[in-house]
Amino acid sequence: MSITEEFHPTPALKHRFLQTFLGGSKLRKLGKNPMLSATQEMILETGDHVRLIGHYSAHPKARGLVILLNGWLGDSGSAYITSTGKYLYQNGYSVFRLNYRDHGDSQHLNEGPFYATLLDEVFECVSQAASIEKGRPVFLAGFSLGGNFALRIARQCATTHIENLKHIISISPVLDPDKSTDAADGDRIIRTYFLKKWRKSLLKKQSLFPEKYDFSRILNNNRIRIITEELIKRYGPYENARQYFQAYSVKSDALMTIPVPTTIITAEDDPIIPAGDFHRLELNHLTKLVIHQHGGHNGFIEGFRLNTWYERNMVALFNEIVGTNL
Repeated sequence: MSITEEFHPTPALKHRFLQTFLGGSKLRKLGKNPMLSATQEMILETGDHVRLIGHYSAHPKARGLVILLNGWLGDSGSAYITSTGKYLYQNGYSVFRLNYRDHGDSQHLNEGPFYATLLDEVFECVSQAASIEKGRPVFLAGFSLGGNFALRIARQCATTHIENLKHIISISPVLDPDKSTDAADGDRIIRTYFLKKWRKSLLKKQSLFPEKYDFSRILNNNRIRIITEELIKRYGPYENARQYFQAYSVKSDALMTIPVPTTIITAEDDPIIPAGDFHRLELNHLTKLVIHQHGGHNGFIEGFRLNTWYERNMVALFNEIVGTNL
């Protein structure tokens, strides 16, 4: 069971920045979305009393449940999440969209700040979400940082089982956040996009917990790396940004022990994630790596209707798996 079809975008949409922009464009949210109409908000709580917001859309004739993980500073309402969720729902799947700590206007739920290294709480909430529809096949799909989380969740499944988890999809995953931070900082448009969202999130956190946080001087900086360095230095449990990045990187043989069938999808022209790092991954027989020539970051837009290659192929793959489990 694997995704083998080549991605061939309309020639006018090949450029990597256009693919990246369109992948997250609000244009993809236009039109009716039955998944959103069926959504109920849920707050999941871990054993350590961390609370994360999720949005669950139960399909009346569900073939399975798909859990979606957004990228850094995205949320359950991001265009690529709601568009993917819509497609999955229209094809017979229930959808659970999980927000990390401080994502999706959830800064008030936890005093502690978000770190990408907080795998245990995300793993526990994914496991809770997977148990909602007892007995049905469960699939996990993550994008960018969500793709990174998905791969680390796959690795953790070697020691902790997630009920009925059949396949994991990791799209444009961050492998080396140190390199990706430099890539984002090196492009003015990408850097400005992330800084605007990050400043808004941090200022909201500060307003909710003014006795604990004062980000005002830190946010005067205009580089993602510098802000990360200053935040880690003042508030973080790491010595510096490099140590923090290393703590959630996925390199070399990190995936050799994963016990869950996994598909990694990326593009040679991704402006944030170096494709060379994927070529150096050592993978076991359960993992398939798909590297397309085009697609940008979280793009893979096929045509002017903004349909994506991965949506179609995810459904085809999931249908094949569900069919074998009937």
